[in-house]
This record gives sequence, C-alpha cells and structure tokens, in this order.
Amino acid sequence: MPRSPRSKKFRRARLIVLVLVMLLVAGTGAGGWYAVHTVQASFPQVSGTIKVPGLGSSVDVERDANGIPQVYANTPDDLFKAQGYVQAQDRFWEMDVRRHITAGRLSEMFGSSQVNTDAFVRTMGWRQVAQQEYDTQLSPDTKRYLQAYSDGVNAWLAQHPGGAGASLEYALLGTVNSAYKPEAWTPVDSVAWLKAMAWNLSGNLQEEIDRSLLSQTFTPDQIAQLYPDYPYSRNGTIVQTGTVDPGGSYQPPAGGSDGSGTQQSAAVTQGLLQNVSDQMTGMPQLLGPQGQGIGSNSWVVSGADTTTGKPLMANDPHLGPSLPNTWYQMGLHCRSVSASCPFDVTGFTFAGMPGVVIGHNQAVSWGLTNMGADVTDLYLEKVTGPNTYLYNGQDAKFATRQETIKVAGGPDRVITVRSTQDGMPLISDQSTEQQQVGTYAPVGNAAPDRGTTGYGVALKWTALTPGKTMDAVFELDRATNWTQFRAAAADFAVPAQNLIYADTAGNIGYQAPGVIPIRGSGDGGYPAPGWDPAYRWQGTIPFKSLPYSFNPSAGYIVTANQAVVDPSYKYLLTTDWEYGTRAKEITDDINAKLAGGGKISPDDMQSMQLDNTSVMAKTLVPLLLKEQISDPYVRQAQDLLKDWNYNQDADSAAAAYYNGVWRQLLILAFGQKFPASIRAQGDCLLVQQKVDPNQPAGTVGGETKVVTQCGTRSPSQAQPDGGDRWMEVVRQQLANPNSQWWSYIDSNHQQQHGLDNLLKQAMKDARQDLTAHLGKDISTWSWGRLHQLNLKNQTLGVDNSSIASGVVHRLLNRGPFNLGGGSAAVDAAGWTAAEGYDVDWIPSMRMVVDLSDFDASRWINVGGESGHAFSPNYDDQTSLWSQGKLLTWAYSSGAVNSATKNRLTLTP
Repeated sequence: MPRSPRSKKFRRARLIVLVLVMLLVAGTGAGGWYAVHTVQASFPQVSGTIKVPGLGSSVDVERDANGIPQVYANTPDDLFKAQGYVQAQDRFWEMDVRRHITAGRLSEMFGSSQVNTDAFVRTMGWRQVAQQEYDTQLSPDTKRYLQAYSDGVNAWLAQHPGGAGASLEYALLGTVNSAYKPEAWTPVDSVAWLKAMAWNLSGNLQEEIDRSLLSQTFTPDQIAQLYPDYPYSRNGTIVQTGTVDPGGSYQPPAGGSDGSGTQQSAAVTQGLLQNVSDQMTGMPQLLGPQGQGIGSNSWVVSGADTTTGKPLMANDPHLGPSLPNTWYQMGLHCRSVSASCPFDVTGFTFAGMPGVVIGHNQAVSWGLTNMGADVTDLYLEKVTGPNTYLYNGQDAKFATRQETIKVAGGPDRVITVRSTQDGMPLISDQSTEQQQVGTYAPVGNAAPDRGTTGYGVALKWTALTPGKTMDAVFELDRATNWTQFRAAAADFAVPAQNLIYADTAGNIGYQAPGVIPIRGSGDGGYPAPGWDPAYRWQGTIPFKSLPYSFNPSAGYIVTANQAVVDPSYKYLLTTDWEYGTRAKEITDDINAKLAGGGKISPDDMQSMQLDNTSVMAKTLVPLLLKEQISDPYVRQAQDLLKDWNYNQDADSAAAAYYNGVWRQLLILAFGQKFPASIRAQGDCLLVQQKVDPNQPAGTVGGETKVVTQCGTRSPSQAQPDGGDRWMEVVRQQLANPNSQWWSYIDSNHQQQHGLDNLLKQAMKDARQDLTAHLGKDISTWSWGRLHQLNLKNQTLGVDNSSIASGVVHRLLNRGPFNLGGGSAAVDAAGWTAAEGYDVDWIPSMRMVVDLSDFDASRWINVGGESGHAFSPNYDDQTSLWSQGKLLTWAYSSGAVNSATKNRLTLTP
C-alpha cells in the first residue's frame, strides 16, 4: 500500500526530532551547542526587570536556590497577575496541556490517539460546567482575581507568540504539528482544572464498575467478601460520631469530638460497563491513578502535646507521579496586609490556577486529604430509541448536542452527546467498559429487558453541577480564624476533602466539606436502575450537618482516608471507605510518642511521614514461617523473614521477598478467578469455555473446550491491586483455612486446595519471580531494586508512537529511583500487585508546619519547581524527597530575603 504524503511528512518530522534529541544527548560540537542553546533559551528570566503591561505598580519575585518564587505586590490584582506571569514562565506547557485535557481538546495537540479521551471528557462536559461556574456562581472578587491571573499569563504569552521559545516540548511538538499555536489564557481555563482533580478524587466509581463486572462470575455473597465492611472497632474514625439536631446542625459528642445497601438480584449478560472502564483507564495516564487505594495523610497535634508549645501539622497527598509534579510551590504576599489586600499566604498550588491550595498564611494552616465520599452514581438506562429512554414507565427524550473534535493531522471527528432530562450524560456512548456495565450490572427482577446490547449507562456526579470551589480557595488563603476557615469550607464543593486546621492561637480542628448527595433508594454500591424514580438523588447534605471537630480532648486529629464517622451518623457518606491501615499506624505512632507525658517535635512529625511498616506483614509473616518448606531453594528465601522488623526499607531483602509473596498470594487466591475485564492486559489463563455459549451443557455445542483468556484492563487499574482493601479481605479469609478463595491452579495446571498449600505455592512462585527480577543470589536482593519510581512527562514522555520516542523519554523523564514504602504504609509508595512492583502513586509532596515559627516549617516537592527539562530546578528536589528529607520553608520577609538567590522586578 503506498504511503500518503502525510505519512512521509511525519516520517521526516520524526527524523528531525531524532536529530535534535541526539544532539542534546551528545552535547558535543557545534550541533550539541546549538541544541543546548535552543533549550536554554526557553528558560525564564529570573533576575533583573521585565515590563508587564497592566500592572498598577512594581512587583518583586524572589526565588530561592530551588527556584521557588515568593511574590510581593501592593494589590491583589497585581499579586495574581504576577502569579500568572511567573507560573507561565515555569510551567506553561503543563498549563496548556491541562486546559486541553479539561476542554476535551488534546487531539488538537497530539492527534488521533487522543480522540477517545477527548470524546469522554466532552461527554461529561467539564469545560461547560466550568464556564457555568464562572458565569453564575463565583464572587466578583474571585472573577477579578481569575482575570488578573489570566492577564499575567497572557502577558508572558505575548512575549512568546505562538509558543516560540517557550519550552523544549513546543520545539518537539512543532516538528510534527507545526500548525499548533497556544491560545490566550482565560479564567475558565483555570476553573476547569478543578474538574480534573475532582475526577481523580471522585470516590467509588471504579468500585461500582468492578462490582458489576465481577457479578458475571461471582455470587453477591462472594462479592461482599471482596468488599468487606470497614473495621470500625480496629481502625476507628476521624471524629467520634456526633448527632444532627432537629435544626439540621451537627453536634459533636460531649467531652470532645476526636476519632481514635441491599444487593439486587444478579441475572446478567455481557456488555456496556467494560467500555466505560476502558475509557476511564485512559484518564489516569494524564491525571494519576483513580479510585480506591489512592489516598493521603494529614494530622495535626495540639500545642499542649508538642515541644514547641504550638500546634504542628503534617500533610502528604498521594497522587500519581509525573514530571513536572502536580504541585507548584509559591508564596503570595501583600506588602501591607489589609482589608483591601488580605493575602500573605504560602504553600502548594496548581500551575494554571491562582491562589494557594494547601499551606498557611500569617494566622492559620490547613491541609487536605481525600474524604472518599461517594459523589458519583452510575444509572442503567433502558434506551428505547435513538433519542428516547424509559423513565417512570414512559419514554423520555434525551437532550442531545454535537461536539466537534479537531484532530491534528487528520479530519475532524463529530460525536453526539446524549443526556437524560435531569442532566446525566450517557457515558456508555463513548466508553467500552461502561458498555459492559450496562450488560452485566445486577438489576431487580422487575427490570425491563436489556435487549441485545445491554443498558446504556449514565453518570450522576456532583462536579457536573456548578459550584463555588474557586471562591473557597481564596477564602482559605485569607482566613485568620476557625470561623472564617469553616465559612471557606462551606464553599469547597468538589472534590470532597478532609480539611484539617491549626492556628497561631493554639487551636486545632477538622471539617468535612463538600457537596454530598442524599440518595433515595440504593447505597451507591452498584449501578442504579435509571427507569425507577425512587433511585434519584433527593438533594445534598447541608453543610451545617457535616461532621467537624474543634480542639478535641485527645489533642490531635488524624485523617488518612479512614471513615469519617461510624454508621450511626444520620447520612450516608459512602460504603467504600479506605480501610484505615495508615490512619491506625499514624495514631499508634502519635500515642507512642505521647506515652508517659512525652511531647512531639517537628522531627517526630517528619519521621512519622516516613513510617514504612507493613502492617499486614505482622499478621501474614508468622503464618509463612510456620510452613514447612522442603525445597532448600525456596526455604533460603523464607528464612529472610525470620528476623525481619516489618519495615519496607529500600535496601531490605526481606521486604522484597515478603511483597513478592504477597503479590503471588493475591494472584493465586483471587487473580486466577477474576474475569478478563478485571485482570491486567497480558495476564493470560487457560479456562474452560463452551463451544457455543448459547447452548446448554450436555447438548451439541454445549460441551466445553480449553481456551486462553487474557485480561483486558490497563495494568495500573487491574485487580487485585494489593491495597488496604485486599489486606482486609485476606485478613478475614485467613480465619477460614478452607475458604473457597484458597483453591487455586498450580504451575502444573492442577487444582489445589487449602491455605497451607496456597502459602507454600506463593512462597515458591515469589522465589522464582524475584530470581527473574533480581537474580538468584538473595544477598543482592533489595526492595528498592524491585520497587522503582520513574518520573515521566505525561505527554511526550509517555508517547511511544515516534521512532524518536525513546530518546525523547531520555530528555524529559527522570529515574529510576529505588524506593521503600508500600501501598498501605504511611510512606505510601504505592504499587499494583496485578501489574508488578513499579511505583504508581506517591506522596506527591510533604510538609510539616510549625505554628510557633512559620520559618521553622519544612516542605518538599517531587521533581522540582521548573517545567523546563535541563533547568537546574527541573528535578533538584527528587533526590531529597526520595531520602525523606525536607527543605526549610522561608515565610517571613527576613527569611525570604536571606534565602533569595534571584530577584526579578515586574514593572508596569
């Protein structure tokens, strides 16, 4: 078949890329000098003076040795205009990509490979909702700040027309998509990124899908065993559960407020849910992993229990790794703090969004962890025609709209988006996993016929209703007491987060914010029947009814994605809490320090963040050591566990072997039994299958044959993932040595039964697996060699379509880094057991805030401040982060001045 002119053009362009990157890698001769000079020319000016039209007066930007900017201005408008300019200097490529994600326009940059992702985002309508928020919900001050920020970005963009000289990525993109030119920044570009973060932290949507897909293979009781109840008595809750009074206000219990659904019938067929899940797994590559297992840690200790006499706060949100990192460190300071210019705030924010998201100001500090509230529901829709669906016994009309997706190097794609009358988009139109959900999801006996293609699947999600979260960001930044903090939390609509608080007056607190639905029938564990009005949402939980805690008697508050309250609370927040392993470990660490009248120091807070204990190993290792292993080759590895302290240090051979055994145990007990829709791509099993699925057993065509069945899910989203849900599953099944889950197929394809046999097989398989990865000599084994982090640019750094891609990856990506920690450890370097051992979520930053002296606070980012490859601040914090070290966090003007290495003045 002859190649098209376009194909020849792209081949030539890729050769140009190859030449450029080879020159950069070589770095020698005139060509090397040219390539390096081209890259360095995109680095921002960080000293001297730059004119920025529209400023009211000059703005100072003071950067330390790590390139972290502290911005000083006379007015909020100048402050946020400068923030936009400075973030564009460092991260405009990232910002540009992010707004294309949220608008469903990645195909305009990267071509046809992104059409499906764009179609999925367009179907949900992130950009439209962000526009509605800006038009109808946000305060005039917030709009003014967003516009000032946009003006600052555009001032920088005007100095780099068309992206010329903006970054290495634009130079690379230009060789294959020379027509692309960045558009002006708008306020809605900033607001829309909140939708991406809300999606990433949207609760149990993946669990809802997985239960439905598992129902093709397992009974309701078996599925319940895979999703056990939260262990309230062992791992506790964030707050002691209070009551909601007749007026609807939450009342903490007297003496302090500290924390120490019905299954439907399962007649199923195959189809729509798998489609939606396939599309969802394309999203985490850009936003980080999604779903249960991804969490964060935060805790705050009262000054009565600290060595400083004031509160100490720690926070480390867990997100998918990327380069540059999700977070951007920054300080925003009014030169004279007043009602007209109220900002003196520093912390972590997102490139592309004004304000600070996590950090402190002159009076209060706050941190965030994901609450895990169930704010999404899938609805099965009986589609009765091209534009109609069944609701309450009658046909209802879909609202429809067309979306045109422009594709670089190819023709436009036009999609039709169908939504129910109450605004739920039919996401199965664009997603293969959701199509399987529509085929498999359990429904009641009175449900309408699925037809030949299954039900459609619609999405109800709080983030698709316009909210005021952008208002809340600025309100948090200028809050100076508990009352103002709670007022800000009231506007924090999505994503629903655990907010912890401390102030310089010595108070500590917790507030559960967010828009959380009140359901009619159903508990959100399975897709709901969309034709039945009883399953529609009945409103949202009033903010005044949400749990909070202020100065609890325990003297500390821990949030690590555990249950907020117990089931006695009036409203249902979720049935899919994280299982509290990290929260219990942090609580135990705090209590151990406070035992006998001890005090907690800032160093203690930092060391707690690095607790890499495997809690599950304390239960499982004694059982492994009881097994009599006759093979000396396997027994040699088993002996590693004898004196192990359960710490998952990077240099630990025992930690490597234990985690190998844990992975093999999960594969044997669960992975072998799971349907292909849940298992990882490349995970292939021999299974019995009917010759003709439509014929009953014992008839012609009803006989079975052995076939190879391979998993279909993206490995990073496959099950079992090995997180703390799986630890609870295994913990409960260990009580029954003859559980059905302990049956498995051995390496000789023979059926085996019983816990003892499975543990022996897991140890044998782990010995072989680690020998393949690390070599036969166990003295050379270490957890870090197995458990590695690679930081990747999430666009060109993961693209494998070009002949030059491998070299581009070398330019933009960094690693590997050998890490300790583990999925359910406090030091949560997460990995997916169904995939392998590579790290796929991390503490994306760490901070320890000292309310007695803000200048004694500490912080660290992953990667660095700059988004420019080869900048000295591109990845200069990574090595420190991987060692658990923190940087000094200068806040006062004197401390900032002492730390300043480069000073830039922006002038009108």
